[in-house]
Amino acid sequence: MPIQLFSESGLLERGGPIIWLQLGLAFFGAVFVVERLFFFHRARINVGDLLVGLSNHARRKAYAEALHEAARAPGPVARVAHAILLRHHMERSDLRDVAQEAGQLEVPRIEKYIRGILAVALLAPLTGMLGTVLGLTEMFQELGDSGQAVSSVKLSEGVFQSLATTGLGLVIAIPAYLFYLYFLGRAKRLFHRIERTGIEMVNIICDSRAETGIVSIRDELGSRREGRG
Repeated sequence: MPIQLFSESGLLERGGPIIWLQLGLAFFGAVFVVERLFFFHRARINVGDLLVGLSNHARRKAYAEALHEAARAPGPVARVAHAILLRHHMERSDLRDVAQEAGQLEVPRIEKYIRGILAVALLAPLTGMLGTVLGLTEMFQELGDSGQAVSSVKLSEGVFQSLATTGLGLVIAIPAYLFYLYFLGRAKRLFHRIERTGIEMVNIICDSRAETGIVSIRDELGSRREGRG
């Protein structure tokens, strides 16, 4: 019986237009899931190894090599590190602002299509309930118009057909919601890595200045003005 339900004759022909709407939701949900899987796969990076390599370059004041290494690394974590390295001459407070702004720019890319997957998970069972209501309404309307007794077998077939949309809606909604929770967890972990990278990069740059006695341009100009005064 379940096999007949999800066969072409048992589902598409008997389910009505709601079935096509649910198949459209399933298609878009699958596209969103595949896109997010590729995105998070490309964003995988060992943050510790990246920070160690950039720290070695920063200690030697080889910021060109550090920028090249950050540009070659994939994902939002490397882009945040690259944005901070571009402005390595700024003060600590300014570097913190740069790190925060660079992280905020990555938020839309990370959250892209995740809400779309949640929308599919919420809409699929609702459309299933709508199809069930419409199917039962049509069935009882036909019973009222016929004015004749209907066998229990005929009635059970009508109820079974009207519940097809509910079954399909749940089949779509359950994996969609599981993927939503999975991608939400991946996004939160990626946000933590970006925050860690921003803090570590600011400390690395500022510590490299302190080790060699290099001061920022603003501090140097201030000391010259004091000397002239």
